[in-house]
Amino acid sequence: MTRSSWHLERKMFLVKLNKNPVEGFSAGLIEDSDLYRWEVLIIGPPDTLYEGGVFKAHLTFPKDYPLRPPKMKFITDIWHPNVDKNGDVCISILHEPGEDKYGYEKPEERWLPIHTVETIMISVISMLADPNGDSPANVDAAKEWREDRHGAFKRKVARCVRKSQETAFE
Repeated sequence: MTRSSWHLERKMFLVKLNKNPVEGFSAGLIEDSDLYRWEVLIIGPPDTLYEGGVFKAHLTFPKDYPLRPPKMKFITDIWHPNVDKNGDVCISILHEPGEDKYGYEKPEERWLPIHTVETIMISVISMLADPNGDSPANVDAAKEWREDRHGAFKRKVARCVRKSQETAFE
C-alpha cells in the first residue's frame, strides 16, 4: 500500500466512523495534519468494573503500517493487568507479526495487516471485560486481579473510573 493510498484509507475510515459510530469508542486525529497519531475515547464496557469510565488513549501508527502494528497507550490512568504502569497496551494483535519467540502466542493471534482501528478497539474493549492474567504487562494488577478481584483490585479500578469521568473532556 502506498503512503498516499494509506492516507486516503485513514481519512475515509474517519469519515465513516464519524457517520456510523461503533459502540464503545470514538476516534479522531490528535492533529489534523498528522494521520499517524490518533486519539481514541473508550467507554468502559457495561457489566464490568470499568463501566462508566471514559478512557483516553493514543494510537501511533508506524510509517510502514499496515505491515506493522500501531502502538497504543492509555493517557487516562487505568489499572489493568494488560496495561503497563506507563499506559502501554499489551495485547496479542498489537504485537509484531510472526512467531512469538516465547511460544505463548500463535502467529494468527498477533498483528496481521487486515486489522483495522475498529478491530483493535474491539479487542481492547474485550480486554477490559476479560483481562489476561497469564500474560500481564502490569504484574501487580494481575496479582490483585487473581487474588483480590472484589477488594483491592476493584477499589483501584473504581478510582480510575471516577478520575476518567472527571478528566474525560479536558
